Amino acid sequence: MIIGYARVSSVGQDHTTQIERLHAAGAEKVFQEKQSGLDRDRPELARALEFAREGDVLIITKLDRLARSAAHLHEIVELLDRKGVGFKVLDDASLDTTTRTGKLVFGILASIAEFETALRKERQMEGIARAKAEGRTGGRPKTVDEDQIRALKVDGMSVPEIVKTTGISRAAVYRALQQQE
Repeated sequence: MIIGYARVSSVGQDHTTQIERLHAAGAEKVFQEKQSGLDRDRPELARALEFAREGDVLIITKLDRLARSAAHLHEIVELLDRKGVGFKVLDDASLDTTTRTGKLVFGILASIAEFETALRKERQMEGIARAKAEGRTGGRPKTVDEDQIRALKVDGMSVPEIVKTTGISRAAVYRALQQQE
């Protein structure tokens, strides 16, 4: 069975053209949704992946309708492959896991995605090490002068007065005062 998946990012968009193209390509069942591709929790995609059985083929019109990163794409295609389900992209004939060449292309894409992830992690670790060497730790720089808050409290100011004087939230004032204890 050929299964189609169509997605648009927002409610104002229309996926009629995608659905028509999927049906024209032989899709017998089409799952469709209006949801951001950045959202990994897409119920209709999950239903399509669950519905697919060995020997089926999942088709989409464009790659960005399915995944927003090479790693996410690889994850989906790996799941389909484990189930014995093929995958095709109508706008890119080279992305077709039902052929030897298509499987090769996906293998290359997967290797590139893995390489990119490793590079990104390496750069991140270098940045963290550099920051630690410079005495910086994670998180935002402090914007609250805790010593000033404590001094105002010692001078007899109430918390509401400190909040009004400094413009700092009640929670931040209480946090500063707790750290003194």
